[in-house]
Amino acid sequence: MFKNTLVAITLTILALSAFAEDIRYQAKRIAPWTLHYPKALEPLPDGRLLVTEREGNVVILGGESRLVRVPLALPDLYVAGQGGLLDIALAQDFDLSGRIILTFSQGTETANHLAVATATLQNDTITGIDVVFSVSPDKDTPVHFGGRLAVLNDGTWLVSSGDGFDYREHAQRTDSQLGKILRIREDGAAPLDNPFYDTAPYIYSTGHRNPQGLAINEEAAVIYEHEHGPDGGDEINILRPGLNYGWPVATSGRDYSGARISPFTEYAGMESPLVDWTPSVAPSAMVFYNSDLFPGLKGQLLVTTLKDQSVIAVDMSTSPARKTKLFATINQRLRDIEIDRKGAIYVLTDGENATVLRIAPL
Repeated sequence: MFKNTLVAITLTILALSAFAEDIRYQAKRIAPWTLHYPKALEPLPDGRLLVTEREGNVVILGGESRLVRVPLALPDLYVAGQGGLLDIALAQDFDLSGRIILTFSQGTETANHLAVATATLQNDTITGIDVVFSVSPDKDTPVHFGGRLAVLNDGTWLVSSGDGFDYREHAQRTDSQLGKILRIREDGAAPLDNPFYDTAPYIYSTGHRNPQGLAINEEAAVIYEHEHGPDGGDEINILRPGLNYGWPVATSGRDYSGARISPFTEYAGMESPLVDWTPSVAPSAMVFYNSDLFPGLKGQLLVTTLKDQSVIAVDMSTSPARKTKLFATINQRLRDIEIDRKGAIYVLTDGENATVLRIAPL
């Protein structure tokens, strides 16, 4: 338990074009500075928060000074580089079942992959961990796992899978699940209406590098995805089943050495991004904001970034999309973003001594 962990910081939004007028907001630090390399957060219906930590813990935050750290017995958890316990989400019937969905890296230094598991949350315990899906093939790199989750209205799940860095050509291969958006049922089976079901039953879309953001506009039935480019070429795309999003054939980014990855920034038969960040901002997570609490943000995407250390509102209704930095005084590497049922914005910071900020109008 920790005391005095609810620290209120009142800040002013400065000349943001995303809003009809300047407003004041309050950012409350609702976690002590003892979150260790957190990866994702998820608000619970009762007001508590779940936060995953890379080493395999789920932290349950609730009340003004309450923190419970729950170590998970994840089979063959591989913690190295960008690997470890990654995303967390609630099953559609969570209110009845208490079921949660997790992603984590599994295996060894020479043979590892992304895995998806289900479990049950009851009070402060997590039990019944069951691995339902594993990405293939194995790789021997500790980076580019992807690992983001998003549930669709039909109860199936999208899972982002990175290209493994040294395996980027796999993003164009349908005999590999690397560099893809995958679609699974909650029990790990492949939905029969997946676009390549007969030959590659789990693949939803191809040509991705390291997808870290999945957000859904449920009213319009639009799925947004963002991913890290190399040096430049960070993207936001609208996902549609069966389409190819270009990596590494078409990209605005360059290799970290400065070398060109491809002569093409666009290519016939491949989707061009709706938003391109060159130079990179390193997008880490994304939500679609559809609440009246911040009316000036309604209908926009909110993107957290690592390199740019900001929250960026992206208005997809304009052409080109309008990008506006929010909450400029936060100025930290940001790992995840979520919205609670009241419309408050939760932002998870990054690193060894991380925290959670709750942002709402003052």
